[in-house]
Amino acid sequence: MQGLRVRLWQTGLFLGFLGLWEGASRARWIDSFFFSRPSEVAQRVFRWFAEGEIYRHLWITSLEMLLTFLIGTLLGVVMGLWLALFPGVSAVLDPYIKALNAIPRIVLAPIFTLWFGLGVLSKVALGVTLVFFVAFFNTYQGVKEVSPVVLANARLLGAGGGQLLRHVYLPSAASWIFSSLRTSIGFAVIGAVVGEYLGAAAGLGYLIAQAEGVFDTTGVFAGMVVLMVFVLILDALVGTVERRLLVWRPRGEGGKG
Repeated sequence: MQGLRVRLWQTGLFLGFLGLWEGASRARWIDSFFFSRPSEVAQRVFRWFAEGEIYRHLWITSLEMLLTFLIGTLLGVVMGLWLALFPGVSAVLDPYIKALNAIPRIVLAPIFTLWFGLGVLSKVALGVTLVFFVAFFNTYQGVKEVSPVVLANARLLGAGGGQLLRHVYLPSAASWIFSSLRTSIGFAVIGAVVGEYLGAAAGLGYLIAQAEGVFDTTGVFAGMVVLMVFVLILDALVGTVERRLLVWRPRGEGGKG
């Protein structure tokens, strides 16, 4: 019942916001040229899907996002485990990792476009720079949070390096890693869309940039709505996988961010 009440409040807040926006636009309290109207945005989204115009752009953005998510997460988890398990290597690479993480990702977009062109690779490269550090820092911290008592007991029982990794380090870092996946989904989409926005021939970012170029605020808002729904669906899928894979986790134990 509590969950139902939360959903009702969420739905009511959303419908109230849309109603206020629509009413303010029709009453000319706000200029519809700059803010459009929810009804017009809904019609544009419906037309995109009905005419099939949106599917090619969704496919391109989905491909870029998926490649970004997989590559960035894999590299981040592997590097996080490596540096957490080898403090000497971590000490040597620490200033370089901090320096790379400090670079604003937006300045890398033109460089990647120059290197890889306007296709999928430049968007994936940009997205990986976002996703990598999220997965890396969560994995690194998750391994560092291993209980010294559990680790000492496992070694006392004769556990080797591979067994420690499988039965101690990875379970300890699992909550942190899955927590990073929820954030990484959003960053993967951001990397793909920003790259498309700055230079591409297809994708949701390209669609939004085209609408913005002709001052079509309805098209811009429609693209944003499609993006938000897209990300919410992906987040729900990751949450479902997380709950299934972490059934051993005590109830109420949240992921780490």
